[in-house]
Amino acid sequence: MSSKITIIGAGSVGSTIAYTLSTEDIASEIVLIDINKEKVEGEVMDIAQGTCFRDPISIVAGEYEDAKDSDIVIITSGIARKPGQTRLELTQTNVNILKSITPEIVKAAPNAIYIIVSNPVDIMTYVFTRISGLPENQIIGSGTMLDSARLRCGLSEHLKVAQKNIHAYVFGEHGDTSFIPWTGAYISGVSLDEYYAQMRKLGKEVQEIDKDAMLEYVRKSGGKIIANKGATFYAVSVAVCKLVGTVLASSDSIVTVSSMMHGEYGIEDVCLSTLTLVGPNGVQGKVPMRMNKEEIEKLNASAQALKSVIAQIEL
Repeated sequence: MSSKITIIGAGSVGSTIAYTLSTEDIASEIVLIDINKEKVEGEVMDIAQGTCFRDPISIVAGEYEDAKDSDIVIITSGIARKPGQTRLELTQTNVNILKSITPEIVKAAPNAIYIIVSNPVDIMTYVFTRISGLPENQIIGSGTMLDSARLRCGLSEHLKVAQKNIHAYVFGEHGDTSFIPWTGAYISGVSLDEYYAQMRKLGKEVQEIDKDAMLEYVRKSGGKIIANKGATFYAVSVAVCKLVGTVLASSDSIVTVSSMMHGEYGIEDVCLSTLTLVGPNGVQGKVPMRMNKEEIEKLNASAQALKSVIAQIEL
């Protein structure tokens, strides 16, 4: 597969994405861009020296113009929240960074599919959609792909079944108002309640899931990892690389990514995550999933929380 991928931001997440891509047969050319020239050159040198064990690949530290003809551009730029800093203050700072990046990169790579990873990702995806001038299908926020992966990891450990057999998702904001639509959670086509019963018939004692505790596990995982090791970057990098593979695949896939809502579930003019059809042409639209009234209300509450932040930032 011959594809050119540009990554903006050589921090923990951006450089780990570049490294992960370098170990897979997804990209033939990787461009890493960062305002800190020494840092990006060091990251590229370190990654490139490990590529002698794979098929040839080009990895360079570049400028915006080097992103020309990129198939995909991944934006990870931004700063982490500082002690005492409000989430809103962080949001405005990262929005300002995105506003300075956007015209430069869009000029260089107007036809690329853009994957927004910078946090708060739903707000950043919304801002990029509003200011870039690009068609919406070219803009994908990484959204709750990582949250959904964390959910499947937690369910797999609890149920003692492989993650690939679990079809369960996290919807809404990548943040405090995310939720799990349990109505759509299945273990290889079997609902959770049916799964408990089936396992008991097979002589396996499966303890029922504490749904509130599982949501807490999903929501608090990032904070716990940051508290323990200072940052999260492995799992999000794998999730983003999976999304890159989805965009470069020959057919569409359904993933939980953040994109603009246009009346789905009664929600408009905000970016958040629900089931989304994504493929070589980017975002193809939202895929409706059966949810009960309470779950739809939770999705709307998540949308309102994001809108209240958007109303306070300077675009």
